[in-house]
Amino acid sequence: MERVRIKDIAKMADVSVGTVDRVIHGRSGVSESSRKRVEEILKQLDYQPNMYASALASNKKYTFACLLPQHEEGEYWTDVETGIWDALDTYSDFNITVHISYYDPYDYHSFASASEEILNQEPDGVMLAPTALQYTQTFTEELLKRNTPYIYIDSNLQEEPALAFFGQNSHQSGFFAARMLMLLAGEDAKEIVIFRKINEGIVGSNQQERREIGFREYMHIHHPHCRIWELDLHAKRDSEDTQMLDDFFRTHPNVKNGITFNSKAYIIGEYLQKCGMEDFNLMGYDLLQRNVDCLKQGSIFFLIAQQPTLQGFDGIKALCDHLILKKEVARVNFMPIDLLTKENIEFYYNK
Repeated sequence: MERVRIKDIAKMADVSVGTVDRVIHGRSGVSESSRKRVEEILKQLDYQPNMYASALASNKKYTFACLLPQHEEGEYWTDVETGIWDALDTYSDFNITVHISYYDPYDYHSFASASEEILNQEPDGVMLAPTALQYTQTFTEELLKRNTPYIYIDSNLQEEPALAFFGQNSHQSGFFAARMLMLLAGEDAKEIVIFRKINEGIVGSNQQERREIGFREYMHIHHPHCRIWELDLHAKRDSEDTQMLDDFFRTHPNVKNGITFNSKAYIIGEYLQKCGMEDFNLMGYDLLQRNVDCLKQGSIFFLIAQQPTLQGFDGIKALCDHLILKKEVARVNFMPIDLLTKENIEFYYNK
């Protein structure tokens, strides 16, 4: 079917091309009778305006704010940032600017301070990795009051629904991880250990907490008699890790299987290499280079990946689709739960 042009609509409604353009874009300067005639014809034709061309023609500038946890180069959030900059390049025709702010994931007040600074910037849209509900809620409620759309990445808060969410189903990911670990451990496994990174009782990630809930649910259903130990490594004092790991394995010599739900599985993997503990099965998350190195060398058996670069890209894309192209955006967008070993990592990692 041949595309209907604005001048065709103008001829059918017996108005000028400029009048049709003003009606399509909701601008003033049109009489009520002319507006009604044009709207009726648009409805009859099921006319869909070319929003891409309209956005280019408007030359409007858009500012997006991103709020991410503080991190070092090469860690998980570096890949999220790569996706953000890739999206910025892809949508450069639309005059988009992105400002990234950071918060300490182990300090709720840091999130509150950073979110307040973003509100002062008055962005057109926001993408954030949420922290605890009560602190995220203060921020998102103010964004709602201002009619500012926001996107969640990495973890989702269903109590405060966003325009869209991009990330894994954390609970299902943890449930799946438990099944894979126990297949590896064998049915007669009596003990396993969960390694955490904690600061002053704060895990620092909603996603990690929900993964552990899913993990424990599987264990409760299928392996209720397996003892689950917990080793809380200090998130801000890495120098203490070795001593804490030494103490744990000295007092729990029969524990041969473990998991960490954060992206720093390499801390345990590198320790296992140094100690020559080849009989310990470790499972972790995310394709940090040090994690991948441990996977290839055998000190990590499984890694679960979740495509952080795609999360960053799709989050910015969703804001562009909603604000600029006026497209409908899917609310929940789950990333795959990819299980990787040293045998298949090269095919996945290079991609």
